[in-house]
Amino acid sequence: MDLFKKLQIGDTDLGKYQKVGHGYYTFPKLEGEINPIMKFQGNDVLVWSLNNYLGLANHPEVRKADADAAAKYGMAYPMGARMMSGQTVFHEELEQKLADFVGKERGYLLNYGYQGIVSIIDAVLNRNDVIVYDSDSHASILDGCRLHMGKRFVYKHNDMSSLEKQLQHATKFAETTGGGILVITEGVFGMEGDLGNLKGITDLKDRFDFRLLVDDAHGFGTMGKTGAGTGEHFGVQDKVDLYFSTFAKSMAGIGAFVAAETYVIDYLQYTMRSQIFAKSLPMPMVIGALKRLELLKTKPELREKLWNVVNTLQNGLKAKGFDLGVSESPVTPVFFNGNVAMVTNIMKDLRSNYKIFCSAVIYPVIPKGKIMLRIIPTADHTIEHVERTIKAFSEVAEKLANGIYTADEVTAAN
Repeated sequence: MDLFKKLQIGDTDLGKYQKVGHGYYTFPKLEGEINPIMKFQGNDVLVWSLNNYLGLANHPEVRKADADAAAKYGMAYPMGARMMSGQTVFHEELEQKLADFVGKERGYLLNYGYQGIVSIIDAVLNRNDVIVYDSDSHASILDGCRLHMGKRFVYKHNDMSSLEKQLQHATKFAETTGGGILVITEGVFGMEGDLGNLKGITDLKDRFDFRLLVDDAHGFGTMGKTGAGTGEHFGVQDKVDLYFSTFAKSMAGIGAFVAAETYVIDYLQYTMRSQIFAKSLPMPMVIGALKRLELLKTKPELREKLWNVVNTLQNGLKAKGFDLGVSESPVTPVFFNGNVAMVTNIMKDLRSNYKIFCSAVIYPVIPKGKIMLRIIPTADHTIEHVERTIKAFSEVAEKLANGIYTADEVTAAN
Protein backbone atom coordinates (compact mmCIF):
# COMPACT_ATOMS: atom_id res chain seq x y z
CA MET A 1 0.00 0.00 0.00
CA ASP A 2 1.20 3.50 -0.84
CA LEU A 3 1.92 5.29 2.43
CA PHE A 4 0.40 8.51 1.06
CA LYS A 5 -2.90 6.94 -0.05
CA LYS A 6 -4.51 7.79 3.29
CA LEU A 7 -3.53 11.42 2.81
CA GLN A 8 -5.97 11.81 -0.09
CA ILE A 9 -8.84 13.35 1.86
CA GLY A 10 -10.98 14.57 -1.03
CA ASP A 11 -14.03 12.35 -0.40
CA THR A 12 -13.81 12.27 3.39
CA ASP A 13 -15.64 14.57 5.80
CA LEU A 14 -12.36 16.38 6.40
CA GLY A 15 -11.84 16.82 2.67
CA LYS A 16 -15.34 18.19 2.14
CA TYR A 17 -14.89 20.65 5.00
CA GLN A 18 -11.49 21.71 3.68
CA LYS A 19 -12.96 22.30 0.22
CA VAL A 20 -15.75 24.61 1.36
CA GLY A 21 -14.10 26.18 4.39
CA HIS A 22 -10.42 26.81 3.69
CA GLY A 23 -9.63 30.51 3.87
CA TYR A 24 -12.89 31.38 5.60
CA TYR A 25 -13.69 29.01 8.46
CA THR A 26 -10.15 27.64 8.62
CA PHE A 27 -6.90 29.41 7.78
CA PRO A 28 -8.61 32.83 7.49
CA LYS A 29 -6.46 35.84 6.69
CA LEU A 30 -6.75 38.75 9.12
CA GLU A 31 -4.95 41.80 7.78
CA GLY A 32 -3.88 45.21 9.04
CA GLU A 33 -2.56 46.43 12.38
CA ILE A 34 -3.12 44.10 15.34
CA ASN A 35 -6.16 45.77 16.89
CA PRO A 36 -9.76 44.91 17.76
CA ILE A 37 -10.73 46.12 14.26
CA MET A 38 -8.94 44.35 11.42
CA LYS A 39 -9.60 43.45 7.78
CA PHE A 40 -11.17 40.14 6.78
CA GLN A 41 -11.91 39.56 3.10
CA GLY A 42 -11.83 43.30 2.52
CA ASN A 43 -14.20 44.21 5.36
CA ASP A 44 -13.55 45.76 8.75
CA VAL A 45 -14.40 43.18 11.42
CA LEU A 46 -14.42 43.26 15.21
CA VAL A 47 -11.90 40.60 16.20
CA TRP A 48 -12.25 38.45 19.33
CA SER A 49 -9.78 35.73 18.34
CA LEU A 50 -6.36 37.09 19.30
CA ASN A 51 -4.65 36.16 22.59
CA ASN A 52 -3.32 39.70 22.90
CA TYR A 53 -4.65 39.99 26.46
CA LEU A 54 -2.85 43.15 27.57
CA GLY A 55 -2.83 44.86 24.19
CA LEU A 56 0.97 44.73 23.94
CA ALA A 57 1.12 43.46 20.35
CA ASN A 58 0.75 46.95 18.92
CA HIS A 59 1.86 48.99 21.93
CA PRO A 60 4.09 51.87 20.75
CA GLU A 61 6.87 51.12 23.26
CA VAL A 62 6.87 47.47 22.23
CA ARG A 63 6.90 48.31 18.53
CA LYS A 64 9.85 50.66 19.08
CA ALA A 65 11.80 48.13 21.14
CA ASP A 66 11.25 45.45 18.49
CA ALA A 67 12.23 47.78 15.64
CA ASP A 68 15.30 49.21 17.39
CA ALA A 69 16.58 45.76 18.30
CA ALA A 70 16.02 44.48 14.76
CA ALA A 71 17.86 47.47 13.32
CA LYS A 72 20.79 47.03 15.71
CA TYR A 73 21.17 43.25 15.72
CA GLY A 74 19.21 41.91 12.74
CA MET A 75 17.23 38.68 13.00
CA ALA A 76 20.21 36.29 12.80
CA TYR A 77 22.08 37.23 15.99
CA PRO A 78 22.99 35.28 18.03
CA MET A 79 23.93 32.42 15.72
CA GLY A 80 23.88 28.87 16.97
CA ALA A 81 22.27 27.08 19.90
CA ARG A 82 22.55 28.54 23.40
CA MET A 83 24.96 25.85 24.59
CA MET A 84 27.41 26.34 21.71
CA SER A 85 27.42 29.95 20.54
CA GLY A 86 23.97 31.50 21.07
CA GLN A 87 24.27 32.80 24.63
CA THR A 88 24.00 36.53 25.42
CA VAL A 89 23.65 38.68 28.53
CA PHE A 90 20.19 39.69 27.31
CA HIS A 91 18.99 36.08 27.29
CA GLU A 92 20.28 35.68 30.84
CA GLU A 93 18.75 38.98 31.95
CA LEU A 94 15.33 38.03 30.60
CA GLU A 95 15.49 34.61 32.24
CA GLN A 96 16.26 36.01 35.67
CA LYS A 97 13.69 38.79 35.47
CA LEU A 98 11.01 36.28 34.52
CA ALA A 99 12.00 33.98 37.38
CA ASP A 100 11.99 36.83 39.88
CA PHE A 101 8.55 37.94 38.71
CA VAL A 102 6.98 34.50 39.21
CA GLY A 103 8.78 33.88 42.51
CA LYS A 104 11.30 31.26 41.41
CA GLU A 105 15.07 31.02 41.78
CA ARG A 106 16.00 30.63 38.13
CA GLY A 107 14.44 30.71 34.70
CA TYR A 108 15.29 29.21 31.34
CA LEU A 109 14.30 30.86 28.07
CA LEU A 110 12.70 28.61 25.44
CA ASN A 111 12.12 29.15 21.74
CA TYR A 112 8.46 28.12 21.58
CA GLY A 113 5.72 27.19 24.00
CA TYR A 114 4.54 24.00 22.30
CA GLN A 115 8.05 22.76 21.71
CA GLY A 116 9.08 23.83 25.20
CA ILE A 117 6.47 21.95 27.23
CA VAL A 118 7.04 18.77 25.20
CA SER A 119 10.77 18.99 25.80
CA ILE A 120 10.45 19.75 29.53
CA ILE A 121 8.41 16.59 30.05
CA ASP A 122 10.89 14.58 28.02
CA ALA A 123 13.90 15.94 29.93
CA VAL A 124 12.52 15.61 33.45
CA LEU A 125 11.30 12.01 33.19
CA ASN A 126 12.85 8.64 32.49
CA ARG A 127 11.15 5.30 31.87
CA ASN A 128 10.92 4.59 35.62
CA ASP A 129 8.95 7.77 36.34
CA VAL A 130 5.18 8.25 36.25
CA ILE A 131 3.04 11.06 34.80
CA VAL A 132 -0.38 11.97 36.21
CA TYR A 133 -2.12 14.59 34.08
CA ASP A 134 -5.46 16.37 33.73
CA SER A 135 -7.71 14.94 31.01
CA ASP A 136 -8.30 18.40 29.49
CA SER A 137 -4.61 19.19 29.11
CA HIS A 138 -3.42 21.08 26.03
CA ALA A 139 -2.28 19.13 22.96
CA SER A 140 1.36 20.04 23.69
CA ILE A 141 1.13 18.36 27.11
CA LEU A 142 -0.50 15.30 25.56
CA ASP A 143 2.29 15.07 23.00
CA GLY A 144 4.87 15.32 25.78
CA CYS A 145 3.10 12.53 27.65
CA ARG A 146 3.07 10.37 24.51
CA LEU A 147 6.85 10.70 24.25
CA HIS A 148 7.23 9.40 27.79
CA MET A 149 8.42 5.80 27.70
CA GLY A 150 7.15 5.04 31.21
CA LYS A 151 3.72 4.81 32.79
CA ARG A 152 1.15 7.58 32.70
CA PHE A 153 -2.23 8.04 34.38
CA VAL A 154 -4.95 10.55 33.51
CA TYR A 155 -7.39 12.02 36.02
CA LYS A 156 -10.82 13.49 35.29
CA HIS A 157 -10.69 17.19 34.62
CA ASN A 158 -10.20 19.13 37.86
CA ASP A 159 -11.58 16.17 39.85
CA MET A 160 -9.53 15.87 43.02
CA SER A 161 -11.05 12.51 43.95
CA SER A 162 -9.98 11.17 40.57
CA LEU A 163 -6.51 12.71 40.99
CA GLU A 164 -6.17 11.13 44.42
CA LYS A 165 -7.10 7.72 42.99
CA GLN A 166 -4.59 8.06 40.14
CA LEU A 167 -1.90 9.19 42.58
CA GLN A 168 -2.50 6.01 44.56
CA HIS A 169 -1.96 3.96 41.40
CA ALA A 170 1.06 6.05 40.44
CA THR A 171 2.61 5.70 43.87
CA LYS A 172 2.33 1.91 43.80
CA PHE A 173 3.85 1.78 40.34
CA ALA A 174 6.69 4.16 41.21
CA GLU A 175 7.53 2.04 44.24
CA THR A 176 8.15 -0.93 41.95
CA THR A 177 10.35 1.03 39.53
CA GLY A 178 12.12 3.36 41.94
CA GLY A 179 10.88 6.33 39.96
CA GLY A 180 9.16 9.59 40.82
CA ILE A 181 5.81 11.18 39.98
CA LEU A 182 5.08 14.33 37.95
CA VAL A 183 1.59 15.84 38.08
CA ILE A 184 0.76 18.11 35.14
CA THR A 185 -2.07 20.63 34.86
CA GLU A 186 -2.81 23.97 33.27
CA GLY A 187 -3.23 27.13 35.31
CA VAL A 188 -5.97 28.42 33.00
CA PHE A 189 -7.48 25.91 30.61
CA GLY A 190 -7.37 27.84 27.37
CA MET A 191 -10.39 26.35 25.66
CA GLU A 192 -13.13 26.89 28.27
CA GLY A 193 -11.37 29.33 30.61
CA ASP A 194 -11.69 27.45 33.90
CA LEU A 195 -8.81 27.38 36.34
CA GLY A 196 -6.76 24.36 37.28
CA ASN A 197 -7.47 23.43 40.90
CA LEU A 198 -3.98 24.31 42.06
CA LYS A 199 -5.03 24.60 45.69
CA GLY A 200 -6.57 21.13 45.66
CA ILE A 201 -3.59 19.64 43.85
CA THR A 202 -0.99 21.19 46.12
CA ASP A 203 -2.94 20.15 49.22
CA LEU A 204 -2.38 16.54 48.12
CA LYS A 205 1.36 17.05 48.50
CA ASP A 206 0.85 16.44 52.23
CA ARG A 207 -0.17 12.85 51.43
CA PHE A 208 1.64 11.97 48.21
CA ASP A 209 5.21 12.42 47.00
CA PHE A 210 5.07 14.19 43.63
CA ARG A 211 6.33 17.23 41.76
CA LEU A 212 3.96 19.66 40.01
CA LEU A 213 4.33 21.17 36.52
CA VAL A 214 1.89 23.98 35.70
CA ASP A 215 1.42 25.23 32.14
CA ASP A 216 0.21 28.78 32.76
CA ALA A 217 0.13 30.06 29.19
CA HIS A 218 -3.19 31.85 29.67
CA GLY A 219 -2.63 32.76 33.34
CA PHE A 220 0.70 34.56 33.10
CA GLY A 221 -0.02 38.29 32.89
CA THR A 222 -3.76 37.94 33.51
CA MET A 223 -4.18 36.11 36.83
CA GLY A 224 -3.00 37.05 40.32
CA LYS A 225 -2.58 40.35 42.11
CA THR A 226 0.47 41.32 40.07
CA GLY A 227 -0.21 39.19 37.01
CA ALA A 228 2.33 36.56 38.07
CA GLY A 229 -0.13 33.82 37.25
CA THR A 230 -2.61 31.31 38.55
CA GLY A 231 -0.32 30.12 41.33
CA GLU A 232 -0.26 33.67 42.66
CA HIS A 233 -4.05 33.84 42.28
CA PHE A 234 -4.47 30.82 44.57
CA GLY A 235 -1.56 31.72 46.85
CA VAL A 236 0.30 28.46 46.10
CA GLN A 237 3.03 29.58 43.71
CA ASP A 238 5.68 28.33 46.15
CA LYS A 239 4.24 24.81 45.81
CA VAL A 240 4.49 24.81 42.00
CA ASP A 241 7.75 23.02 41.22
CA LEU A 242 7.96 23.78 37.50
CA TYR A 243 6.25 26.97 36.32
CA PHE A 244 5.91 27.29 32.56
CA SER A 245 4.43 29.94 30.29
CA THR A 246 4.60 31.08 26.72
CA PHE A 247 5.09 34.60 25.35
CA ALA A 248 2.34 34.06 22.77
CA LYS A 249 -0.48 35.30 25.02
CA SER A 250 -0.06 38.25 27.42
CA MET A 251 3.45 38.97 26.13
CA ALA A 252 2.25 39.07 22.50
CA GLY A 253 5.48 37.63 21.18
CA ILE A 254 7.36 34.44 20.41
CA GLY A 255 9.14 32.30 22.97
CA ALA A 256 8.47 30.76 26.36
CA PHE A 257 10.13 30.10 29.70
CA VAL A 258 10.27 27.65 32.55
CA ALA A 259 11.15 28.64 36.13
CA ALA A 260 12.14 26.47 39.08
CA GLU A 261 14.85 25.92 41.66
CA THR A 262 18.38 26.59 40.45
CA TYR A 263 19.50 22.96 40.30
CA VAL A 264 16.46 22.04 38.19
CA ILE A 265 17.21 24.77 35.64
CA ASP A 266 20.88 23.75 35.60
CA TYR A 267 19.75 20.25 34.65
CA LEU A 268 17.28 21.41 31.99
CA GLN A 269 19.88 23.60 30.31
CA TYR A 270 21.96 20.51 29.60
CA THR A 271 19.18 18.04 28.80
CA MET A 272 16.35 19.81 26.92
CA ARG A 273 16.83 18.57 23.38
CA SER A 274 14.60 21.29 21.89
CA GLN A 275 17.08 23.89 23.12
CA ILE A 276 20.36 22.01 22.77
CA PHE A 277 19.71 21.28 19.11
CA ALA A 278 17.93 24.50 18.10
CA LYS A 279 19.15 27.98 17.24
CA SER A 280 18.94 30.57 20.02
CA LEU A 281 15.95 32.91 20.16
CA PRO A 282 16.85 35.96 17.98
CA MET A 283 17.91 39.12 19.79
CA PRO A 284 14.95 41.32 18.72
CA MET A 285 12.57 38.80 20.28
CA VAL A 286 14.58 38.73 23.50
CA ILE A 287 14.90 42.51 23.84
CA GLY A 288 11.27 42.87 22.80
CA ALA A 289 10.27 40.41 25.52
CA LEU A 290 12.21 42.45 28.09
CA LYS A 291 10.15 45.51 27.16
CA ARG A 292 6.91 43.50 27.28
CA LEU A 293 7.78 42.14 30.73
CA GLU A 294 8.59 45.67 31.94
CA LEU A 295 5.18 46.94 30.82
CA LEU A 296 3.42 43.92 32.27
CA LYS A 297 5.00 44.63 35.66
CA THR A 298 4.83 48.43 35.72
CA LYS A 299 1.47 49.13 34.08
CA PRO A 300 -1.21 47.37 36.15
CA GLU A 301 -3.78 49.55 34.40
CA LEU A 302 -3.46 47.27 31.35
CA ARG A 303 -4.58 44.27 33.39
CA GLU A 304 -7.29 46.35 35.07
CA LYS A 305 -8.62 47.44 31.68
CA LEU A 306 -8.60 43.86 30.47
CA TRP A 307 -10.64 42.70 33.46
CA ASN A 308 -13.09 45.57 33.05
CA VAL A 309 -13.75 44.40 29.50
CA VAL A 310 -13.92 40.75 30.64
CA ASN A 311 -16.38 41.43 33.44
CA THR A 312 -18.60 43.69 31.32
CA LEU A 313 -18.69 41.13 28.51
CA GLN A 314 -19.24 38.05 30.66
CA ASN A 315 -21.81 39.68 32.96
CA GLY A 316 -23.64 41.11 29.97
CA LEU A 317 -23.82 37.75 28.20
CA LYS A 318 -24.97 35.99 31.36
CA ALA A 319 -27.67 38.62 31.87
CA LYS A 320 -28.99 37.70 28.41
CA GLY A 321 -29.17 34.05 29.42
CA PHE A 322 -26.06 32.76 27.65
CA ASP A 323 -24.23 29.72 28.97
CA LEU A 324 -20.56 30.59 29.59
CA GLY A 325 -19.68 27.35 31.29
CA VAL A 326 -17.31 27.64 34.25
CA SER A 327 -14.83 30.23 32.99
CA GLU A 328 -13.01 32.18 35.71
CA SER A 329 -10.55 33.84 33.35
CA PRO A 330 -10.61 36.21 30.36
CA VAL A 331 -11.30 33.22 28.07
CA THR A 332 -15.03 33.50 27.33
CA PRO A 333 -16.77 30.44 25.87
CA VAL A 334 -20.39 30.84 24.73
CA PHE A 335 -22.26 27.54 24.35
CA PHE A 336 -25.13 26.75 21.99
CA ASN A 337 -26.88 23.54 20.97
CA GLY A 338 -26.18 22.54 17.39
CA ASN A 339 -24.02 20.64 14.90
CA VAL A 340 -21.11 21.40 12.61
CA ALA A 341 -23.37 22.48 9.74
CA MET A 342 -25.17 24.96 12.01
CA VAL A 343 -21.91 26.40 13.30
CA THR A 344 -20.70 27.23 9.80
CA ASN A 345 -23.93 29.13 9.17
CA ILE A 346 -23.52 31.00 12.45
CA MET A 347 -19.91 31.87 11.72
CA LYS A 348 -20.75 33.06 8.22
CA ASP A 349 -23.54 35.26 9.56
CA LEU A 350 -21.31 36.71 12.26
CA ARG A 351 -18.32 37.34 9.99
CA SER A 352 -20.07 38.44 6.82
CA ASN A 353 -23.16 40.22 8.15
CA TYR A 354 -22.44 41.31 11.71
CA LYS A 355 -18.73 41.86 10.94
CA ILE A 356 -17.73 40.05 14.13
CA PHE A 357 -14.84 37.60 13.99
CA CYS A 358 -14.54 34.93 16.69
CA SER A 359 -13.56 31.28 16.68
CA ALA A 360 -15.84 28.25 16.87
CA VAL A 361 -15.19 24.94 18.59
CA ILE A 362 -17.05 21.67 17.95
CA TYR A 363 -16.79 17.95 18.68
CA PRO A 364 -14.44 16.24 19.60
CA VAL A 365 -13.08 19.18 21.59
CA ILE A 366 -16.50 19.61 23.22
CA PRO A 367 -19.40 17.09 23.43
CA LYS A 368 -21.49 16.20 20.39
CA GLY A 369 -24.52 18.41 19.90
CA LYS A 370 -22.75 21.45 21.32
CA ILE A 371 -21.29 24.52 19.64
CA MET A 372 -18.87 26.83 21.40
CA LEU A 373 -18.04 30.32 20.19
CA ARG A 374 -14.81 31.35 21.91
CA ILE A 375 -14.24 35.04 22.68
CA ILE A 376 -10.87 36.41 23.81
CA PRO A 377 -11.19 39.90 25.33
CA THR A 378 -8.17 42.22 25.44
CA ALA A 379 -7.23 45.50 27.06
CA ASP A 380 -7.64 47.12 23.63
CA HIS A 381 -11.36 46.30 23.36
CA THR A 382 -13.88 48.93 24.39
CA ILE A 383 -17.27 48.78 26.09
CA GLU A 384 -18.82 49.75 22.74
CA HIS A 385 -17.23 46.62 21.26
CA VAL A 386 -18.73 44.59 24.09
CA GLU A 387 -22.23 46.04 23.62
CA ARG A 388 -22.11 45.47 19.87
CA THR A 389 -21.11 41.84 20.42
CA ILE A 390 -23.79 41.12 23.03
CA LYS A 391 -26.42 42.54 20.68
CA ALA A 392 -25.18 40.41 17.79
CA PHE A 393 -25.04 37.25 19.89
CA SER A 394 -28.57 37.86 21.14
CA GLU A 395 -29.84 38.08 17.56
CA VAL A 396 -27.86 34.98 16.58
CA ALA A 397 -29.38 33.05 19.50
CA GLU A 398 -32.87 34.06 18.39
CA LYS A 399 -32.17 32.96 14.81
CA LEU A 400 -30.82 29.65 16.07
CA ALA A 401 -33.96 29.09 18.15
CA ASN A 402 -36.10 29.83 15.10
CA GLY A 403 -34.28 27.28 12.94
CA ILE A 404 -32.58 29.82 10.67
CA TYR A 405 -29.21 28.07 10.83
CA THR A 406 -30.50 24.51 10.38
CA ALA A 407 -28.62 22.66 7.66
CA ASP A 408 -27.53 19.15 6.78
CA GLU A 409 -24.38 20.17 4.95
CA VAL A 410 -21.52 22.52 5.79
CA THR A 411 -22.29 25.86 4.15
CA ALA A 412 -19.74 26.99 1.60
CA ALA A 413 -17.92 30.14 2.63
CA ASN A 414 -18.36 31.92 -0.68
